Formats: sequence, structure tokens, C-alpha cells
Amino acid sequence: MKILEVNALVKDFGGLRAIDTLDLVIEQGQILGLIGPNGAGKSTAFNCIAGVYPPSKGDIIFSGKKINGWKPWNLCKNGLARTFQIVKPFSSKSVLYNVMVGSFVNTDKKDVAEEKALKVLNSLHFEDKKDIKAGNLTIADRKRLEIARALATEPKLLLLDEVMAGLRPAEIDELVQIIQNLRDSGITIFLIEHIMRAIMALSDRIVVIHFGKKIAEGIPEKVASDENVIKAYLGDEYVVS
Repeated sequence: MKILEVNALVKDFGGLRAIDTLDLVIEQGQILGLIGPNGAGKSTAFNCIAGVYPPSKGDIIFSGKKINGWKPWNLCKNGLARTFQIVKPFSSKSVLYNVMVGSFVNTDKKDVAEEKALKVLNSLHFEDKKDIKAGNLTIADRKRLEIARALATEPKLLLLDEVMAGLRPAEIDELVQIIQNLRDSGITIFLIEHIMRAIMALSDRIVVIHFGKKIAEGIPEKVASDENVIKAYLGDEYVVS
């Protein structure tokens, strides 16, 4: 079952075409990776899907509904959540408080929001830091908090925008396992990532864009051996023999 369809998506900023007739489909329960060089349009595509930017042309269909023009908070209430490259928690507030903010999407009761937030923190093995101020967290823990806050909204589709940037190898491996567990729990994942060993391990399929256009799509092994992808982005070290 398709949870997201993007049909001929175009996004123009004045005379600049950031996304050029992009098509993609995500099946429920999949992990789809989106890769490409810096400036390829990956985050712009995310922002269109998440309601930050209205598409210039094309359609975005989520759970069978056309969502062109929907606001981010309405999408969030309907099960589409996203993280951001640059994490901006409420630094002076606790980890628990930050996650509760996400919980309030679906409840106006503080005790219910707290219960939901604690459940999310437990699932991420993060409950021991619930009382720490977000501003005192390490980069790795801030990334985990960003995911926790999105999970507290109870998404059906989760968009992850470079959640592994700046992490050490051991931290990346831990986050890969967390994302796999999220998929196993029933959440569909759409992620942008530059850590290639992570996205190759996680993704059921990968879409590659360059200058806003899709240049390849397929299973990781197929994409890694595509000549156009190697020239545009991966480099020879990712050639699959």
C-alpha cells in the first residue's frame, strides 16, 4: 500500500528550479533513502512534502489524500512528522518537556502527554536523561531527542533529515539500529543522509537526485553501481562489483 506519492513535483524560487518534475513512491513499512550532492534539492523536497513550501507544480498524496497546501501542523496531526538538520530544542527545558511538546499534538492533557513522552523515551533507551536540560546534551543525544520529539506525535510516516550528521561511528551504528526498530514497529521512514554506509544498510530503495532531477532509483546495490550516480555523487569507492 502506498503511503506517499509524489507526482511531477516542481519547486521554483524565482528563476531557480530547485525541484524538477520529481516522482517517487513510498510503500507502507518501507525505508526510502534520498541522496544526492549538496544543493541537489533534497531538503527542498522534504520541505514541500512536510508543508513548509507549497509546490509550484505537481501533486503530493499522503495516505490517499492530496496534501498540496496543507500546513505542517495539519500534516503532523494526520501522521506525517519530520526532523530537521539543525536541531533546535527548548534548551532551558528538560528532555521530557521537549518530548511532551510533540505529545500535545494528539492530546491536551498533561498527564497523557507525559505518559506518551515517557513511552517514547523508553523505546529509545533515553529515559535516564529525561530530567537533563536539552541544552546540556551531546550532539548525539540532541539528535536522539529530535527523533523522540517527532515520534511523540505518533507518525505513520517519519521524515528524517540528516539525523546522523556529526556523529561518531559507534553512534551511527546505534542510530541505524534505532531506525530499523522504528520501521519494525510499523512506522514508514523517508530519510536524507550523507553517511553512505548507513543509508545503504537501512534503505529498501534509494532515490538519487541531482540539480533537482531524479537520476536513479532502485535497491541500494543497483544504485551504488549506477554510472550516473557514481559520477554525480558516490565516487568510485562505492562501485558494487
